[in-house]
Amino acid sequence: MAVELRHLRCLVAIADAGTFTDAAIALGVSQAAVSRTLAGLETELGVRLLHRTARQVTPTAAGSRVLPRARRLLADADQLVADAAGGTGRLRIGHAWSAMGRHTLDFQRRWAAAHPAVELHLVRTNSPTAGLAEGACDLAVLRTEPDARRFDSALVGLERRLCAVAADDPWARRRSLTMAEIAGRTLLVDRRTGTTTPEMWPVGARPVVEHTNDVDDWLTAIATGRCVGVTAEGTAAQYRRPEVVYRPIRDAEPIAVRLAWWRTDPHPAAPAAVALLTGLYGRG
Repeated sequence: MAVELRHLRCLVAIADAGTFTDAAIALGVSQAAVSRTLAGLETELGVRLLHRTARQVTPTAAGSRVLPRARRLLADADQLVADAAGGTGRLRIGHAWSAMGRHTLDFQRRWAAAHPAVELHLVRTNSPTAGLAEGACDLAVLRTEPDARRFDSALVGLERRLCAVAADDPWARRRSLTMAEIAGRTLLVDRRTGTTTPEMWPVGARPVVEHTNDVDDWLTAIATGRCVGVTAEGTAAQYRRPEVVYRPIRDAEPIAVRLAWWRTDPHPAAPAAVALLTGLYGRG
């Protein structure tokens, strides 16, 4: 089917203007060209889209169904052009769970002050690349190693590992915990985006593991006291719940925090974002 954007623009222009003459003026073409374009669209779709009278043009039943979709398609096409031509005026940073942790708000404020021409959007996408592979963001905050064949990345900071337990759990009264102690509990793990795996414990001394796919479900399950979780301290900063407390794991390796981007299509603002976030983690 050879429906083109010019067909849809013509249909919308006629519907908005109310006459072929006014639509031709709005489009900058002849009235005959408007008539031919609309006729071509109706031929391709096999339906009449507009009722014509001497004084006005109104949509048919089919036209009333087609017009809203045509407007959406034109808006999407216009946005595609804007993104391609002026995408550097917007920076989308994806994250799976906890964004930049306790630095999130500071990053947003400092970015707005230092780069007012580049609008910042934080996008939560529960995928291993925090939306980078899916095209949902330009940069991604990752706490796992990205695929170096596809993505470049920069280390921006380190975060402690914490154990999340129910507020009424005896461990909630402890100042810190050890990996060996956690091995005796049921551990709740996000296999897709989490930073915790059973391989962090020696063979034969690994915890019983259950799985989840979302931070809210993870917190809800931990609040029951049935299981515990191990996470980056960024999670504690972003998800404060009265029914869940976080305690440091004193013998656990820290978690590396990275900003990642497509190797073949880096955003021009990537170096500035790396510098700002590295400075915030270093200051902390």
